[in-house]
Amino acid sequence: MSAKPLLLAALLLLAGCAAPAGKVSFPSPAANGEALAAACEDRDGWSDPAPPAKIFGTSYYVGTCGISAVLIDAPGGLVLIDAATETAAPQILANIRTLGFDPNKVRMLLASHEHLDHVGGLRALQDATGAKIYTRREAIEALTSGEPDPRDPQRGAIAPFRGVVIAGELQDGETVPIAGLELTLHATPGHTPGSTSWTWKSCEGADCRTIAYIDSLSAVSADDYRFADHPDYVAMLRATFAKLSALPCDILVTPHPAVSNLFARLSGAAALVDTDACRVYAAGAAERLDARLAKEAENKS
Repeated sequence: MSAKPLLLAALLLLAGCAAPAGKVSFPSPAANGEALAAACEDRDGWSDPAPPAKIFGTSYYVGTCGISAVLIDAPGGLVLIDAATETAAPQILANIRTLGFDPNKVRMLLASHEHLDHVGGLRALQDATGAKIYTRREAIEALTSGEPDPRDPQRGAIAPFRGVVIAGELQDGETVPIAGLELTLHATPGHTPGSTSWTWKSCEGADCRTIAYIDSLSAVSADDYRFADHPDYVAMLRATFAKLSALPCDILVTPHPAVSNLFARLSGAAALVDTDACRVYAAGAAERLDARLAKEAENKS
C-alpha cells in the first residue's frame, strides 16, 4: 500500500470518522467518558453542549451536560432515545457525526416523557433525519400537540414545545420494529402519564449487558398541585416503582444524567455496571414521594 492511503486511514482514525455506510469500525477518540465528565464539570444546563461518549458496546451518549440522549447502532439502523431541547438539536446531530455516524441513518426516534427538556428537540431531529417516531398511546396527544397532558402534575409550570408526527403506537412490553435490536418499551407512568422506560442488550464481544434507560421518577408538580388529592395517580407511581425494581438492569441511564451519576460512571470514576441500580433508584423515588405526601399533609393541617 502506498503512503497516501495509509495517511488517509490514519487521519480518519484520528478524526473518529466512519466508513461511508455510516458504521463505526473502531472506537472514536471523541467517544470518551473522561472528556465528557470534564466538559460538563459544574455545567448541567439543558442545552449546555457536551461531547459524545461510549456507554457500552454499540450504545452512545450524545446528549447535553444536563439532558441525556442515547444513540443505539443496530443492524436495521440507528435509534435515538430523547432529544433534549430544540436549542440542543444541532449539537446532538453534531455528536452523531463526531462518532462517525450519518444522521440520515437514524431510523427511529423515541422518548422518555413528554416535557420540552427531553422532547423539545424532537421535531427538529425528525425534520433533519426523516426518522419515524413511535410512542405509547398515553403520550401521543402531548407529543403531537406539544402541550402537557391535562393529568400531568407539572401542567401549567412547563412550557410547550413543537409537536411531532407519530408513526406508530407501541404497547407495554413490546419491542421496537427495527431489525437486529430487541429494544423493549416499559410503561412507567408517573412523572407524566406517558412516561416510558427502555431496556436493551448491548455487547462488547461476548460481554453483553442490559442497558436500562429509566425515565424520571420524581414527584414534582406545579405549585397548586397536591398529590394527596390524586390517589389514583399516587397509586400509579407506586406501581411504577415496583415494576422498575424488578427490571433487568446492568447499566442504568436516566434522562437527567446527574440523577444516575452517569458521567462519573462513564469516566471510570465510579462503577458503570450495578445490577441493583434500578431497585435503588426506584426505592429512592418512593422515599421522596412519601416525603412529598407528608409535607402536603403538614401544610394542610
